[in-house]
Amino acid sequence: MNSKEPVSICVLGCGTMGIAIISGSLESKTNLGHITACVSSEDSGKRLRNLYGDQVNVVVGDNASGIGASNVVLLCTKPQMAKLVLQDEKVYEQLKDKILISICAGITLSQLQDWTPDSTVVIRAMPNTPCKIREGMTVLGCLPNTSHEHRDLALGLFSPLGRCRFMDEKHFDAVTSLSGSGPAFACVVLEALADGGVMMGLPRDVALELAAQGSC
Repeated sequence: MNSKEPVSICVLGCGTMGIAIISGSLESKTNLGHITACVSSEDSGKRLRNLYGDQVNVVVGDNASGIGASNVVLLCTKPQMAKLVLQDEKVYEQLKDKILISICAGITLSQLQDWTPDSTVVIRAMPNTPCKIREGMTVLGCLPNTSHEHRDLALGLFSPLGRCRFMDEKHFDAVTSLSGSGPAFACVVLEALADGGVMMGLPRDVALELAAQGSC
């Protein structure tokens, strides 16, 4: 595929980050085909259907079929599950000639190569939860031989969700600590500011609004 084709996404694993990416992608509507979300339990599937309705095709317990209907696969599982998910026989077969973008912290490009077919294009991404409201920061990393076409496609997928840039993989541990975890620390500070406002007599909803907007 090329960067001008609509991107049909299969999201493997829909926790906080998976949902943030789906929500931001739906809002942006940029170069977007359909979105398939693959989850392991019916409870998770029901939650996503309630959240997105018919905007997202929800598949329970069948990752291979979701991958087969897509051209870009986002690996959003827990890092310890990545190898198990990718090396499922049916999943492995469907990953041929696909673009796999992993947001799994600590999983290297070399590992992704080892766990997928030779024809799979592997890219690392470290987004953060503000992607949900298109105010995120995503850092991408790829192998030296990755084509400009595939790099542009990854940029085209994440840029509508906020700022986006490529960096060497050697920086990803620092990126994960600073950008990936940063919003959570910022929220702790904002909550503390709001607590101070409440102690001074403000209603909590007003204190939260003032703290958040005043810190922008």
